[in-house]
Amino acid sequence: MERIISTISSYVWSDFFIYFCLLIGLYFSIRTGFLQVTYLKDMIRLLFLKKKSDEGISSFQAFALAISGRVGTGNIVGVATAIMMGGPGAVFWMWLIAFFGSSSAFVESALAQVYKQKDGNEFRGGPAYYIEKGLGVKWYAVLFAVITIISTGFLLPGVQSNAISGTLANAFNITNEIVVIGGSEFTISWVGLGVVALLAIIIIGGVKRLGQASEFIVPFMAGAYILMALVIIGINITQVPAVFKLIFTSAFGMDAAFGGILGMAIAWGVKRGIYSNEAGQGTAPHAAAAADVSHPAQQGLVQAFSVYVDTFLVCTATALMILFAGTYNVVDTVNANGEVTKYIVENASNMQADAFTQAAISHEFPGFGNSFVAIALFFFAFTTIMAYYYYAETNIAYIFKNKNKKLLIWTLRIVFLFATYLGTIKTAKLAWDLGDIGVGLMAWVNLIAILLLSKTAMVVWKDYVKQRKAGIEDPNFDPESLGIKNAEFWKKDK
Repeated sequence: MERIISTISSYVWSDFFIYFCLLIGLYFSIRTGFLQVTYLKDMIRLLFLKKKSDEGISSFQAFALAISGRVGTGNIVGVATAIMMGGPGAVFWMWLIAFFGSSSAFVESALAQVYKQKDGNEFRGGPAYYIEKGLGVKWYAVLFAVITIISTGFLLPGVQSNAISGTLANAFNITNEIVVIGGSEFTISWVGLGVVALLAIIIIGGVKRLGQASEFIVPFMAGAYILMALVIIGINITQVPAVFKLIFTSAFGMDAAFGGILGMAIAWGVKRGIYSNEAGQGTAPHAAAAADVSHPAQQGLVQAFSVYVDTFLVCTATALMILFAGTYNVVDTVNANGEVTKYIVENASNMQADAFTQAAISHEFPGFGNSFVAIALFFFAFTTIMAYYYYAETNIAYIFKNKNKKLLIWTLRIVFLFATYLGTIKTAKLAWDLGDIGVGLMAWVNLIAILLLSKTAMVVWKDYVKQRKAGIEDPNFDPESLGIKNAEFWKKDK
């Protein structure tokens, strides 16, 4: 079964798809005039823009909810895996997909705002909504919704809970227990039961409680982790130039030790970069649509900035700590001149990447690194699981718009909690392969959709730029004057 799932994952993440992701990000960057640089100041300003009503959630809450989805296991285990499989050069390709991907994040999030709709006292939106309303292709929208429900409701939660279980076991020796009932063996995960109990309390409260929880947890967890990284960078400040040189030379095959795995560096850097920052994947637009803003481009810019936070801050923090300590998948060899060279070992797939970051911090703070990473990863992964639930629920709401959804929502909650628990008792490789399939399938469908809707996205962007250049601090959105159809939420007479 593991071999079959691994094979499917390799087909989903083909070389064509990896370069397709990079090219789409480059395309949107050019079309928007590299907004990730030119409108960076606006991104930060909009982050703290207050909502104007009690409906929906604030820009910061939507940012925090999306960050809770972006900042997760991928930032610790994912980065370690990318370095383990692709060498230090993979970090550069993670940066590159984040830089270009921020423009893709803008497009998908702005489109989610354009085509969002009201559902009670909440706003709902996302790829399924903009595919149906923007492209007018209902079956394609339903396809995305079904893939997302399966991926975020069943395939992806196990990746996060598996990492929580693995790091806690490594730090505190909290292992699964085997019990015999009626002659049959069953695995009990106390970590899994604890995570499920906490998760149940929050997800039953709906999107507002998710937004409130994320608003509180995200700044704390990311801040503490980055602070630890800054301390370690300070301790190793003299190594910074050498580490950055290693990253850049390895990224282009110029480093002798890693020249033979250039393709792996690109593949794993892009693959784990997208897994971590979710740009173009189609998940963050669900959170973006829930924000109460006056113009779709505002939330688009906020979500573009969240990609920066995820990759340039949190992922880079992890990468530097690992590379400073050299606690990744390498062995040292000494050549005839006495020079030490690092080489990737061959049994990479059998190694536990989640232990690399723990070893890196323990290298500087013996006895502390394991527990710190375990606690940080718990918060990272737990908030990501929360975000996954919201994404799955939103797509159930899309498919069954005007029907009684209570039974379906409760069914989702039970399946979701079971999938989360299941992740704590299955192997890490199986969990990651299933997660990669989920991420890849969503990204395939969504990237094609936003590419086809790029004309609408550019109309929205140009309207925002025009109003900002006219000195309007808080632009308003009028889809009818721009020739955008099916954006019922924004109609003046709504």
